[in-house]
Amino acid sequence: MEDAMFEKRNENKPVEASPESSRTAHQGPVYSKSAIIGPGISINGDISGDENLVIEGKVEGKINLPGHQVEIGKSGRVHADIVAKFIKIEGEMHGDIDGREKVIIASSGHVKGNITAPRVMLEDGAIFKGSIDINPNDSAPVELPLAAQKTADNVKPLGGEASKKDSGYSAKGA
Repeated sequence: MEDAMFEKRNENKPVEASPESSRTAHQGPVYSKSAIIGPGISINGDISGDENLVIEGKVEGKINLPGHQVEIGKSGRVHADIVAKFIKIEGEMHGDIDGREKVIIASSGHVKGNITAPRVMLEDGAIFKGSIDINPNDSAPVELPLAAQKTADNVKPLGGEASKKDSGYSAKGA
């Protein structure tokens, strides 16, 4: 009889992996080692830890995950200051954001607060009210391609006699 019970469970596996459920799973973000605050959860206090965080519920307080990712999902409502390596906002966020590498406000995101990060991206349709402080010195250095460096070396100053001679144009009456 135990074999029959296990067989029924095995028969149900294809139903769980139907196109409908796999489509839904692929539409959302893929989380590896992430803590998830579900839509029915409210937290009032400080959050810190050693893994990524996905917020679909409500959070008030402070979120301090400087080496990890924080994602506020479409149903997420956050009233907190956030410090994290990478921050993506698809829901509602009120508070200051300190992204150590990058901050993304998705098209469905609503942010009221100040952002400090070396890279900031606002998708078309995102709502943002606050200030943005972009300081690329806070991130890893990016080297320019050789072609861009050559262009910078070949730039000549405007004005003076050298620019008149090099332009090939002359001014009449001068």
